[in-house]
Amino acid sequence: MKNATTTSFDNKGRRLTQIIILFSMTCVLALVLWAQQGQAKGPSSVADIAEKLQDAVVNISTTQTLKGIDSVPLPNIPKGSPFEEFFQDFFERQNSHDKPKKVSSLGSGFVIDPKGLIVTNYHVIKDADEISVKFSDGSKLKVVKVLGRDQKSDLALLQVEPEKPLVAVKFGDSVKMRIGDWVMAIGNPFGLGGSLTVGVISAKKRDINAGLYDNFIQTDAAINRGNSGGPLFNMDGEVIGVNTAIISPTGGSIGIGFAIPSQTAQRVVQQLEKFGEVRRGWLGVHIQSVTKEIAESLGLDKPAGALISNVAPGGPAQKAGIKAGDVVTKFNGVPVTNMRQLPKIVSRTPIDEEVDIVVIRQGKEQHLKVKVGQLDDSKVQDGRLPKKPEVNIRRQDMLGLTLSPMSQKLRLTYNIDSNIKGVVVTDVRTDSVAFQKAIQAGNVVVEVNQEEVNRPEQVVDIVKKLIKKGRKHVLLLLADPAGELRFVAVPTKN
Repeated sequence: MKNATTTSFDNKGRRLTQIIILFSMTCVLALVLWAQQGQAKGPSSVADIAEKLQDAVVNISTTQTLKGIDSVPLPNIPKGSPFEEFFQDFFERQNSHDKPKKVSSLGSGFVIDPKGLIVTNYHVIKDADEISVKFSDGSKLKVVKVLGRDQKSDLALLQVEPEKPLVAVKFGDSVKMRIGDWVMAIGNPFGLGGSLTVGVISAKKRDINAGLYDNFIQTDAAINRGNSGGPLFNMDGEVIGVNTAIISPTGGSIGIGFAIPSQTAQRVVQQLEKFGEVRRGWLGVHIQSVTKEIAESLGLDKPAGALISNVAPGGPAQKAGIKAGDVVTKFNGVPVTNMRQLPKIVSRTPIDEEVDIVVIRQGKEQHLKVKVGQLDDSKVQDGRLPKKPEVNIRRQDMLGLTLSPMSQKLRLTYNIDSNIKGVVVTDVRTDSVAFQKAIQAGNVVVEVNQEEVNRPEQVVDIVKKLIKKGRKHVLLLLADPAGELRFVAVPTKN
């Protein structure tokens, strides 16, 4: 009897335990579903966060004076002539349109220091004669100094002198932001006054062909004209982007807006405050993308890295032993998976710092050390265009190209720099791949598959050997008449 009673209680205990566990699991599941539904709908309100931020976001107003054209002089008309008054009125009205005019524009910005440091876009204050800042309470201050501006990143740093400390915001970490995270854009769209929109991060590391350093955050938070230079906030009230561009057929938001990530903006702003300019690292090379054809011609497993097409004399790369034809696969420990990555990585590297660089040369990996220099934006490339040849001499056809040995006559005909050596392209077959890849008369073939050539026969011999090996493409190193180098992969059978 005792045993039977004990068993009965044990069974009831197990059932009770199972019920409790099942009830707990049901509650947990309900909470998870509730949380997911809440996240799907987005934040219930951002009012508390926005209230703390709006005073730090400002309206940027600029004035630019446009010069008028020269006035038309009044012709000599005899005094008392019946046409005197007519001509005088006409020319006064005409010349009134030719006087200098002031043009105004609006943008946005945000305070990063209570003492009066304000961040905005470069294009907002470009060419401005006067810059004013309007705050959310209606007060205005004139910008006393543009501490620095950087066209490459489209950022500028302004200085105002407030009577009391301003409300300021801090930069957050854009790297930690994920696609789908909620963000807020605050600015001054269409000059209507302070405005806030909410959306999510649609994409990261966007390249919109605005420059070498493109790395934008894309968002569907409404960004319109006048929002440029305004902040993009995370849900902690930190600036994780600077709104700078939109894609739109109408000028209004269609949900495709772009912001400079705080990872870039913070570094640029710090340098503008300290130096008045941005000091970027410089390697001293020209680079190209490694296409599928180029990878095959170099014997690479896949198209990756940055192909060195030219090395600046006396630059950091040349001193480090980097050569044209090298493919950079890693810089300062960071993998280089495509060509556009390399300038961004190099630009962020401190000046005079010695770093490791990994290149593939002749199919083998090499480790080099390079001391990073400073980029000089004042250097301008010579873009001379070749002229048509007068005559062709001792020519050889290969790869859809007509090739001739270098001569003084060809140098004069195409205006080829005296330092360039190789085989001259004197004609290009219009139905060839070489023509499609913009090879033109006046180009000089410097190397074929990383072998120097000086005679057309050398080009023919190398190509024939590659065909025997089963290679489908040949890699040409070409120089234009000014000496600008680039690699081009063309089919061995053209």
